[in-house]
Amino acid sequence: MEMTGSRQIAAPRDVVWAALNDPEVLRLAIPGCQELTGSPEDGFEATVKQKVGPVSATFAGKVSLADIVPLESYTISGEGKGGAAGHAKGSAAVRLEDKDDGTLLTYDVKAAVGGKIAQLGSRLIDGAAKNMADKFFDNFRAAIEPPADDADETAAPEGKKPGWFGRMIGRKG
Repeated sequence: MEMTGSRQIAAPRDVVWAALNDPEVLRLAIPGCQELTGSPEDGFEATVKQKVGPVSATFAGKVSLADIVPLESYTISGEGKGGAAGHAKGSAAVRLEDKDDGTLLTYDVKAAVGGKIAQLGSRLIDGAAKNMADKFFDNFRAAIEPPADDADETAAPEGKKPGWFGRMIGRKG
């Protein structure tokens, strides 16, 4: 399966880059993630519970970063095993660029599944993968951007306050 997409994020590139490398932000953004430990330098270990159609499984896996160009791009690769449900592995090339007073994040994903999950059929798997990607980026963006009703004109330009991650790293707007 292959998937491409992009998201406009109302935050400077350095804030988006920091969030992409923060295990707590990633843990909260990954749908069904129960645990994520490690570091960008050494890789991450994750436990993720997912349901695809009638198959529900808890996947244990490893995630690593490669081809790192700070503040611009990296490739994130992962592999997980879900016991009798099967296994999954994939990678995403992630790129950042300044655009419209924020950051445009683009991604190219390649993924494959095996075992019982693979027997569900490509239409169901592709739909579940797209849904997970959409949830990930919605959660990721929410960690960085302010909620739509969280306006305080003294806190930042255009009446926006940073999301919780932006506040955590001391971003004023």
